[in-house]
Amino acid sequence: MAPSEQAGPTPEPARWAALFGDLEAQARAQEAAEADALVSELTRAEHATMALADRFRAAVGTEVTVEVLDGTPLRGVVRDVADEWVALQGRPPEPVGRQLVPLGALAGVLGLGRQAAPAGRRLGAPALTAALRELQRDRVRVTVRTPAGVTAGRIARVGRDHLDVEVPGRGPRLVPFAALLVVSEAL
Repeated sequence: MAPSEQAGPTPEPARWAALFGDLEAQARAQEAAEADALVSELTRAEHATMALADRFRAAVGTEVTVEVLDGTPLRGVVRDVADEWVALQGRPPEPVGRQLVPLGALAGVLGLGRQAAPAGRRLGAPALTAALRELQRDRVRVTVRTPAGVTAGRIARVGRDHLDVEVPGRGPRLVPFAALLVVSEAL
């Protein structure tokens, strides 16, 4: 019988080599599993720091559909974003221009990607009051949507926490920011 054809126990050095090889493979598998778990944990931690405004900032130029708290869907292209609001450019069949939506008035969004773009060092977009004062200054005709309905007119005054809409033939209507769902430029 040739030596390679002999049956019998594995020589001692070969058994140790197989044992060490198996232990090394187990250690590599454990390291890979720990690395995967760390990546997952870091990803979850990064997602936990993402703000809704950051998601909208990453979507500037993208068409989205937002649903405000009264269930109204608004379709438009994300044009500008601040920490408090998003401005959409209306798209057909919406008969409106720019739509200013406080982020707190959103019930849901479709079409927003997974990416985020933090505000960074640049000066951010103006606060809601500044954006509304711009519409007031330009004497833009607007429709203001609240849970109670829609008011059409021009913004007559912007306070710290409210605005007045001058309604033709009826005078001003005060709208608290807490009730504001959408301010749309009327076309």
